[in-house]
Amino acid sequence: MGVPDPTGAETLAEAPHPARLASEPKPKAEPFFYGGQAVIEGVMMRGKRHYAVAVRLPTTKEIVINRGELKAPIYTNPVWKLPFVRGLALIGEQLHLGMKSLIWSANMNAGAHDVRIGKREITGSVALAGVFALALFIGLPLLLASLAIHRSGSFTFVLVEGVIRVGLVLGYLTAISLLPDVRRVFQYHGAEHKTINAFESGWTLDVPAVRRASTLHPRCGTGFLLVVLVVSVIVFSIVALFHPNLFWLIASRVLAIPLIAGTGFELIRYMARHRYNPVVRIALLPVLGTQKFTTREPSDDMLEVAICAFNSARQGEEEAAGAAA
Repeated sequence: MGVPDPTGAETLAEAPHPARLASEPKPKAEPFFYGGQAVIEGVMMRGKRHYAVAVRLPTTKEIVINRGELKAPIYTNPVWKLPFVRGLALIGEQLHLGMKSLIWSANMNAGAHDVRIGKREITGSVALAGVFALALFIGLPLLLASLAIHRSGSFTFVLVEGVIRVGLVLGYLTAISLLPDVRRVFQYHGAEHKTINAFESGWTLDVPAVRRASTLHPRCGTGFLLVVLVVSVIVFSIVALFHPNLFWLIASRVLAIPLIAGTGFELIRYMARHRYNPVVRIALLPVLGTQKFTTREPSDDMLEVAICAFNSARQGEEEAAGAAA
């Protein structure tokens, strides 16, 4: 649930010294943002070319770390860095790296109890969850809106559908947060945000310092979800102008996903970069507010895991930079 590039949280790379900029003028490079995601009893942190997953074993309480290099085209091909296209890359990354990290963390925890979880089992569970999500968050809002508003080609229909969808999403997050295992994942999500917020603030990455940081971050995946829901109301309002029949009404909700995701990504990226602008700061309030549904205050041992994951990912970036030099 961390962003994604927005989505878990991200952080700016260190800026060069002002004196160096004055003596050696160079084109301003696009700053890189670290990302993160909570997994089972741990946290995944993503650098530009490397990632690290840290998990605390349930039996020994030892922190184990899995580091890897990001070599797939979705991470290296410049096409996937283009505006609006990178929103699709974010979804692809969540399916690839997020799934990979989740499988590893699940096996680390299950292995402590002599249980092995295969990729097929987890992939099947995720596929089933995807079908359930489409039915719950796309099919059900359409059905309920059609019962309330009989003119499917009207703005009122789209607005009611959007309100129902937001209500279902927030209700679902509230319900699952009552489950103890999910609550722990939300605590690790908070640990991820605190760690990256502390790094962005230039604080020392130790438990006392990171503890002071906020569990909310403007580039979180939960906030990204809210922006996507708002964008979808605008896009579907335009679709409504063509008075689509039931088939095209449903098809538009699926076919518009790339456009909505790409636009939502650019909007939340812009707001995160201009977060201190008074107008943007107000617009960010609901984005940050929704994160209260998916983050909880972590314990100190959870913060240790998040810090280990971040330091390991950053170490991979520094080692690669040193080798290149």
